[in-house]
Amino acid sequence: MAPRIAPSILAADFGNIQQEVAMLNASQADYIHVDIMDGIFVPNISFGVPVTEAIHRHAQKPLDVHLMIQQPDLYLETFRNAGAEIITVHYEACTHLHRTLQAIKKLGAKAGVAINPHTPVEFLRDVIDELDLVCVMSVNPGFGGQRFIENTYSKVLRLKDLLTSKDAKALIEIDGGVNLQNAPLLLETGADILVAGSFVFTSSDPIATIAELKSL
Repeated sequence: MAPRIAPSILAADFGNIQQEVAMLNASQADYIHVDIMDGIFVPNISFGVPVTEAIHRHAQKPLDVHLMIQQPDLYLETFRNAGAEIITVHYEACTHLHRTLQAIKKLGAKAGVAINPHTPVEFLRDVIDELDLVCVMSVNPGFGGQRFIENTYSKVLRLKDLLTSKDAKALIEIDGGVNLQNAPLLLETGADILVAGSFVFTSSDPIATIAELKSL
């Protein structure tokens, strides 16, 4: 099965955001990955609801919204109304993770959980049945263009084993430093969705780059 590709709009040219979204619409991308950063949970600020709404107005692909923020429960409905079809929260930011996942599903969105590079996949054991997606951070969150963390491969293998042992159906998404060199092994170890930001948007032909990833 071909991988699902989720280009991260964080790496796009925000002076031409409508044009960038139109390019993604014309590509083989499966989702548009939208990174929301608050400058507290991660050491960077990206954008918020108005930009997400603007992306959604022009997008023909589902929005995969990744909340890298403290207290995500306060904003679940807001981002759902802004167009999020997948809402991913961080394990590390949720005191009552099960309640948060139930709230996302009640809003009619798919529920994802992201885990930072230092967080063991085993911490998701008691909620894995509730998840539609697990986002494995393969860089430390907060900035695009970072180097891929090699330990991610073994982490994906452990996550795949956990999903199999629990007969869970969550998709495995990899976020950070994905390129044509590491993508084949990520897919071999069990990844389903590849998030690619700088690798796509800084290429000379983003549509062709997305197609290359899709063909792996």
